[in-house]
Amino acid sequence: MRIIIYLCALCITNTVWAGARSVEQTLDALHASAATANAEVYFDLYTENAKFIGTDAGENWSIDEFKQYAMPHFSKGKGWTYTPVSREVYYSNDHKVAWFMEILSNASYGTTRGTGVLENVNGEWKIAQYHLTIPIPNAMAKSVAAQIESMAATGK
Repeated sequence: MRIIIYLCALCITNTVWAGARSVEQTLDALHASAATANAEVYFDLYTENAKFIGTDAGENWSIDEFKQYAMPHFSKGKGWTYTPVSREVYYSNDHKVAWFMEILSNASYGTTRGTGVLENVNGEWKIAQYHLTIPIPNAMAKSVAAQIESMAATGK
């Protein structure tokens, strides 16, 4: 019986010590809330001065600009689903900053990559920057770059 009480106390203590979400849990919550169009949870995961950098060259948004883009979608119950496939997380020596690289799967875009920075703000991990990219194989890079140049030149 003592061992059961000890194990229960240890679980409760570990939960209290763990406190807020880990970096991994924060990123998982980001993807889950985007998939369910839960704007309140989604945007609460960012710092007040966060940046979101999307796949298009023009998508270099402050968090307020990103909200303006996302809210019409979220308000209709439409989010976006990026499923983590793998993730690497690194921490500053003082554990107040973390940076990550994750490979994601998306139904429309296939394999994508998310990178970014999180800050520990009052004991909570908050996303300070998120950068979503579509990795282009080197063998295709010149062709894709030429298509982008052509599009920019014609405005289409």
